[in-house]
Amino acid sequence: MKVYFIGAGPGAPDLITLRGAGILGRVKMVLYAGSLVPVEMLQHCGPDTELIDTAQLDLEQQQACYQRAHAADMDVARLHSGDPAIYGATAEQMRRLEALGIAYEVVPGVSSFTAAAAAVSAELTKPEVSQTVILTRVSGRASAVPELESIALLAAHHATMCIFLSGPHLKKIVTDLLLHYPPTTPVTLVHRASWPDQRSYQGTLGTILKETKRGAWNLTTMMLVGAALDKGQQVESSLYSKDFTHLFRVVKKTRKGKSEVLAAEPETVTAEASS
Repeated sequence: MKVYFIGAGPGAPDLITLRGAGILGRVKMVLYAGSLVPVEMLQHCGPDTELIDTAQLDLEQQQACYQRAHAADMDVARLHSGDPAIYGATAEQMRRLEALGIAYEVVPGVSSFTAAAAAVSAELTKPEVSQTVILTRVSGRASAVPELESIALLAAHHATMCIFLSGPHLKKIVTDLLLHYPPTTPVTLVHRASWPDQRSYQGTLGTILKETKRGAWNLTTMMLVGAALDKGQQVESSLYSKDFTHLFRVVKKTRKGKSEVLAAEPETVTAEASS
């Protein structure tokens, strides 16, 4: 018997991985977070699967489901929104499974921050602009954010920031970001990325509070902020440059000074060129 912690993705039922969908189709019990995972995701389950919505269950009640399945030697899928590694509340479940001697496995999923970036065709890292992405949130009732990880301190890095569940705290977040980012910094809000009612806002830190209605973004909203979101002319990566040599492509100059791309032999490429 094994418990599978499966990332359901951001919402769209076809954004679950093939591995995750395959497991849903063969297990006999599925626990899912009904407040976050759309019911359409359950179409991947078998017709005789026991479906348990955990929205109203505490941790001990969920543990009882695992114990019941264990006694029946029945595999279980625990369906979490996004990717289980990010704000998944899986660690406490895993500790209990370990204490009970129940095996488990984690199946990754598409996170809402990448789905939000895809919704607005944004690249979160760009050469000489930002090569770092910070995933964070503000303190909530369920769990507090450590003081050293406050928005105001993280903003000092000027990296691209993806702020989960940001909607109810827009004014405070923008105030803290403006301590380090200029008002012209691009900012994007994506509500329920990949869901049928997905919507987005794109503006700047200087305009967002004026252009968004208070309370309109309260639930399931991702904020993306940083200079990398600017779609204007920026430095391009050398990776696909006609003059860039790497492990799989050697560029040689012809007598006329033109670049000629050759099939590369790995041993002919220096460590410097392939780095």
